[in-house]
Amino acid sequence: MSVVIRPAPAAAPPRWRPAAPPTARFALRRVGQALLVVVATFVLAFLLLHALPGDAIVARYASPELGLTPEQLEALRVAYGADQPWWVQLGLSAGGFLTGDLGTSLQSGAEVSTLIAASLPPTLALAGLGFALAAVLAVGIAAAATFAGTEWLRRAFRSLPPLFVSIPVFWIGIVLLQVVSFRLGLIPVINASPAEALVLPVVTIAIPIAAPLAQVLIRAIDDTLAEPFVIVARARGAGPAWLLGREVARNALLPTLTIAGVLFGELIAGAVVTETVFARSGLGRLTADAVATRDIPVLQAVVVISAVAFVVINLAVDLLAPAIDPRLRKEVRA
Repeated sequence: MSVVIRPAPAAAPPRWRPAAPPTARFALRRVGQALLVVVATFVLAFLLLHALPGDAIVARYASPELGLTPEQLEALRVAYGADQPWWVQLGLSAGGFLTGDLGTSLQSGAEVSTLIAASLPPTLALAGLGFALAAVLAVGIAAAATFAGTEWLRRAFRSLPPLFVSIPVFWIGIVLLQVVSFRLGLIPVINASPAEALVLPVVTIAIPIAAPLAQVLIRAIDDTLAEPFVIVARARGAGPAWLLGREVARNALLPTLTIAGVLFGELIAGAVVTETVFARSGLGRLTADAVATRDIPVLQAVVVISAVAFVVINLAVDLLAPAIDPRLRKEVRA
């Protein structure tokens, strides 16, 4: 009796479902989180600024020197939209931000976008140069604290970051002015060239940023030097320079890059103090003046723009991290 073996019917091919690759899903998730942070910051800034006691328009225009009548003050409130309920003002403000209309300054009557555009370039130059100098200082301190020839010298460099963290920004600026400009006369305070006028503010804003960068970098270098592959490289005769450039720097880059994105907020706060101490025009000076005059449209624009810049930089760090560390690439794909 013959047995006929028939092949089993072929299974139906699985239904194809388009799906984004894991890296794309990771990027989309991070972008969505960034957008939520920006929206939450905008709403929270609006609510907090409008919850301040008093009326900013009345405080600005009710001075007896101006001689405005109550009817004229009410007309100003209508012109600025201050007579509307808060939820209507929130919607109008959000619509204006989406279309590029940041409102009108209560203090000067100028467009807020015009004020921001005039104040942003000096602050960007100050923040960019300050962060570059902070990175150079942090790398130099971390390298000296790890590879200096004597133990006491390494301890001395390791004590610098805590010292820099504890010094207020305004105190650094005042000391630099007193020593460098007034005592030594190296940089003039009056009639200084644009390059000379940037030196002391850049150093002032760089020192507090360099301190946490150096702390994280020193810790990352110490952890990397304890890894087995570094111990093997040392046993084979690798010198400090080779270890730092070929083995340690790549592994210590990721935590340093992460803290660098977080420290961007310190640049904004440092710019406010630094530009005030050195009487520089910029976004920090504009913020300080807006706080003094309760110029709510300017304050809200500065807060939102700072939040957007902070979120974008940290988003870039999150997206670059898997490209730097292969272990993170495996986690992203998992």
